[in-house]
Amino acid sequence: MSFPIKKYSLCALAMLSVLAAACESTAVEVRPNLLVILLDDLGYADVGFNGCADIATPNIDKIARQGVRCTNGYVTYSVCGPSRAALITGRYQDRFGCCRNPTVDPTVENNGVPVSERNIAELLKPAGYTSMTVGKWHLGTHPELRPLERGFDGFFGFLSGGHNYYSEQLTLQDLSEVRHQWDWYRTKLLHNTKRIDTNGYLTDLLSDAGVDFVDRNFERPFFLYMSYNAPHTPLQATKEYLDRCSHIQDERRRKYAAMITAVDDGVGRLLDKLAEHELDERTIVFFLSDNGGATNNTANNEPLRGHKGDPFEGGVRVPFAVRWAGTLPAGVDYDKPVSALDIAATICGQADVSVPPDKPLDGVDLTPFLTGVNTSAPHQELLWRWYDKDRFAARIGGQKLILMNSKRDQRDYDSSMLFDLGEDVTEAVNVIGDHKSLAAKARSRLEQWNSELTGPLAPGLGSWKP
Repeated sequence: MSFPIKKYSLCALAMLSVLAAACESTAVEVRPNLLVILLDDLGYADVGFNGCADIATPNIDKIARQGVRCTNGYVTYSVCGPSRAALITGRYQDRFGCCRNPTVDPTVENNGVPVSERNIAELLKPAGYTSMTVGKWHLGTHPELRPLERGFDGFFGFLSGGHNYYSEQLTLQDLSEVRHQWDWYRTKLLHNTKRIDTNGYLTDLLSDAGVDFVDRNFERPFFLYMSYNAPHTPLQATKEYLDRCSHIQDERRRKYAAMITAVDDGVGRLLDKLAEHELDERTIVFFLSDNGGATNNTANNEPLRGHKGDPFEGGVRVPFAVRWAGTLPAGVDYDKPVSALDIAATICGQADVSVPPDKPLDGVDLTPFLTGVNTSAPHQELLWRWYDKDRFAARIGGQKLILMNSKRDQRDYDSSMLFDLGEDVTEAVNVIGDHKSLAAKARSRLEQWNSELTGPLAPGLGSWKP
């Protein structure tokens, strides 16, 4: 009698193993893809879904129309490098020393996200994700900090914080050939670890690479980080895109608009490719800018106060939309504050990916909030620090406190400002005198948070004197 029972048990175990493997396979198959479309120095009012009238962005608008427009979407810093460090890790960048735009000098260690942190690609890799970063890296030029050393399976783009857009201007073989500041804008593009010659307009080439990645990886879960450098200066556009913006009289604004038009075309091609492979319901698409619009590229941040570099809303509140067809609602506004920190937390939550307990994420999975399952606010507070300028800001509920050290700021600002964003999104009226206890509470929270942070690990952008 024992033999048949043993045989039956082995068969049962075998069947259970097959079922378990099938369930595991199914779980992997339904893990959502992640597509992050990040622009550089884009003005808050320079996309159609935020009311732009002179620049057509039909494909970018499609993300908001078919998904959720986050009207209070924030980044963690008002300049590129630190903002991107927080987005890619899901943690406040000051926790690990990315407190400023770092030097481009490739000989300097820790001139980006240190290896002690895990970025989205590194978090997703154990779950079977394939990841690629396209465009602007700006998360470390040191050899240990480059994309293929940081969990990404592919890279097409450049390492520094800015770049020329015309292929014929890319004449330097490597950062080792840099002899003057900003020469790094002229380095040839990297395909994985190899410098290559290119022919074409940079934004188009980046879009080509993103579309090709989807074509090659649509049958497996993927993370595609489309890190456009447009419309960051230099203002450079092709005749094709300039002609489509000929209605804009100001020459610089026309170039800026043409650069955004090129990105919009690329976004359209990416969305079409997702649809072609029937991936709309399996792909979370985030669209945002790395900081507010800059003063040197004609960006429009209305009705917000300030620009890139500022602690005001025009520096840290950005165009922000997210689409996940079949899961998130379509064509709705979400008005509670969300953050670029939430991108990592959302994909980790939805892909059931574990996060190191000693490096907890500061973001949250936005899915239950955007679907209405959770009606509370995703964040009770959002916090900012500008280390080199000794500035701080905190948004708690609808109130925003800004602290400035006037001795280190050449502009004539009050050292302490409190704004009621629900009534005054333009931050025109300082109401701190009427809410001293609230301001004191916010100040105390910032002091506590600051004690958890560290100083910069690398010198700043202007420190390299090649």
